[in-house]
Amino acid sequence: MPGKNTDARGNEIEGLPCRTNFPACNVGSNAIRNPVKGNNPVQLIPQSRNQAWIIGFAVLLFLAVCTPSPAKGDEGAGPILTPPPGAAPQIHGPKVYGARPGHFFIYRIPCTGDRPIRFSVEGLPSALRLDKQTGIISGTAPEQRGDYAMVLHASNKQGKSSRSFKLLVGDTLALTPPMGWNDWYTYYDHITEEVIREAADAMVRSGMADYGYAYVDIDGCWTMKPGSPDPELSGAPRDASGTIHPNLRFRSMKALTDYIHAKGLRAGIYSSPGPVDCAGYATSWGHEEADAQQFALWGFDFLKYDWCSYGKVAPHKTLEDYQHPYRLMGGALAKLNRDIVFNMCQYGMADVWNWGAEVGGNLWRTTGDVGELKADHLPGFYRVGFANAEHFSAAAPGHWNDPDYILIGYVGSGYRNQGSELTPLTPNEQYSYMSMWALMAAPLFFSGDMSRLDAFTLNILCNSEVIDIDQDLLGKQAQILRHTSDQFVLSKPLEDGALAVGLFNLTDRDQKATVKWEELGLRGRFRMRDLWRQKDTGNAEEAISAEVGPHGVALIRLIRAD
Repeated sequence: MPGKNTDARGNEIEGLPCRTNFPACNVGSNAIRNPVKGNNPVQLIPQSRNQAWIIGFAVLLFLAVCTPSPAKGDEGAGPILTPPPGAAPQIHGPKVYGARPGHFFIYRIPCTGDRPIRFSVEGLPSALRLDKQTGIISGTAPEQRGDYAMVLHASNKQGKSSRSFKLLVGDTLALTPPMGWNDWYTYYDHITEEVIREAADAMVRSGMADYGYAYVDIDGCWTMKPGSPDPELSGAPRDASGTIHPNLRFRSMKALTDYIHAKGLRAGIYSSPGPVDCAGYATSWGHEEADAQQFALWGFDFLKYDWCSYGKVAPHKTLEDYQHPYRLMGGALAKLNRDIVFNMCQYGMADVWNWGAEVGGNLWRTTGDVGELKADHLPGFYRVGFANAEHFSAAAPGHWNDPDYILIGYVGSGYRNQGSELTPLTPNEQYSYMSMWALMAAPLFFSGDMSRLDAFTLNILCNSEVIDIDQDLLGKQAQILRHTSDQFVLSKPLEDGALAVGLFNLTDRDQKATVKWEELGLRGRFRMRDLWRQKDTGNAEEAISAEVGPHGVALIRLIRAD
């Protein structure tokens, strides 16, 4: 078991530091911002300081003359590697989706290209309907269990796109890792209904929804807060019948989920099995069945269930103590007439990856909060990633290891209520962050400021070929091939027989990384594809090598060329 920590109220917790340290939060690293010099299988490096200075000056002069001024929110952006989407339609997203028989269904076909785009679907079940202008499929899943094969089509004046899509009606949800946004690391304890609505707007407006981001999640602090002097938070948490109520910062939960669903997106909510959540707000303790039913009546599609103060009511901490609150809520969710994806957040205690699926979990946090980890020689997300990567064998369709959220771009300083700040992560580190999460088949939840989505951040979040690695139909998490003080190498098998390989430079200097076929279990000739730049870079027969910049990554797809 991981080492023990205590929270701000003295509760003993296990694992890496987590949000029970509220209100202390440390986001990102203290690394100096550096330019990208890696991420490419072939990288030319200046041979002297004079050459480097001349080249650097020339690049700066070119950018000053030829690059338009950045839009508001683009300050501090790094080099953009992801090619922009074309004008013709291109359908993205998972190839498979799980739903339970007869339950509410909403799916927005992820598609880039110039609007208007006209959509059609071959093989659409009769209980579902398609909005041909928006690409939103809605209705109820078929009553009969089974696989429903479809073909999604999109067309505009510039071209056409098609993609196979299979709806699996059964008991398993989240057949690929969920993707979306969570408010915690930007808004903390001052979240409002207006912010959630604006985030849904931004998910569509920014194009994130066109790449498969779908969940808009409220984290904690939406209920009443016992003992608070704030009149918006100080009412009774429940009415006489025991029904939980939101605080006055949320006018109507049903209206909010209707608003999110109208955009083809899905809505998430948060609670805890303990007496209060990590910020002292009312929770589901003693009302699990009633709250699960209320979440369904409101129209939520996702529940994050956070351990927080549960240690106070489970002092012995046997394996059953760890399992009980999640088995209780998991069972309540399974009985609902609605699909609610179950996100277990208990920081990896008692090796949750070994039993999370058994108690109804679709994804489970394997570590403490990524935003609570201070940097050492590497930003904190590396430690979270290294720990999460160890549990690759536990991941499978419907059951995912969750290393926490993606904190890039502008991230909040919410405890001080002073708005968001540009992450101290270097561009290299931000590419490494997304690459590592994609290789680990991690849930992809951005938790930065949706009102300040600059072009660089979107280039990282919205690279379709990188997302395809995360969403791959095979559902395998990458295995660790090498972990030294200098390098970290991950390898992920893909549905089509290809292999995704990530070569991470853990040093503060440029470094050549090489992986031989013997390490990868390969024989023969393979085509190499640079996933960030979305271009082929030649063939290899015995090994791949890449010049990778400080804290950078080379993310390569190997496709058999024989």
